[in-house]
Amino acid sequence: MTVTSNSARVSVGRTVTAVALSTVVGAAAAGLTKTAIALIARAAGASHDFRPLWPSSYLPVTVLGVLAGAIGWQIIRRRAARPAAVLRWLVPAAVALSLVPDIADGAAGSSPGVSWDAVSALMLMHLALASIAVTVYRWLLPLR
Repeated sequence: MTVTSNSARVSVGRTVTAVALSTVVGAAAAGLTKTAIALIARAAGASHDFRPLWPSSYLPVTVLGVLAGAIGWQIIRRRAARPAAVLRWLVPAAVALSLVPDIADGAAGSSPGVSWDAVSALMLMHLALASIAVTVYRWLLPLR
């Protein structure tokens, strides 16, 4: 027979709620910011043919990215002896890796509508997402 304490269930419930709330708040803020970046990029001359600047391309990935980040943040927060030290190198490394496909796309120039203006906007979207997500995680999933 397994005995589960009420405090363990409450802790799990709080964790799930905090991760869900972090995802909703982070995705909403990042989605609005990324939409503004895309609109400014288009107004500045980025092609409408560049699919990564379409909301149907970046909004679903934004939600998935914020959710994955919140889950990863929570795992590191719970399991790492020094979570702040781990996240101090892991977050910049993840952001740097997220920029590699953008740079490759810009260098190849083979996608419809690709230009360095459009790719720069896409890279700015990655940086905005990361800074918004980390701010939300620090607020709703504080480190010990």
